[in-house]
Amino acid sequence: MIKKTTDLGNIDISTDVIATICGGAATECYGVVGMASQKMMDGFYDLLGKDNYSKGIVVEEGQTGSIINLYIIVGYGVKISEIVYEVQKKVKYVLEKTLDIDVEAVNVYVQSIRVMD
Repeated sequence: MIKKTTDLGNIDISTDVIATICGGAATECYGVVGMASQKMMDGFYDLLGKDNYSKGIVVEEGQTGSIINLYIIVGYGVKISEIVYEVQKKVKYVLEKTLDIDVEAVNVYVQSIRVMD
């Protein structure tokens, strides 16, 4: 939970809200098939739907801002380093602009590669 204080009062932002915003921003990036669960089941990672993004995103408080850990599934045949860089940039930008919170780091973990349609 992130707490902010303004002139008009206090604002509490839950980690589920942050996870939903991060997941939406990440899945809009080219090459990202979807969000992945953190735990492997039967040798595969679950592809999460929009309502379950919080299972694939961990939000922590760092010294200078939030630390976001994203678990994604990428498409086959696309340069992974470029996908990860774009996801980091977009998630950081969206969080800073929509929620006005400081982001210390966006860590992206590629859990699986899938063939894109």
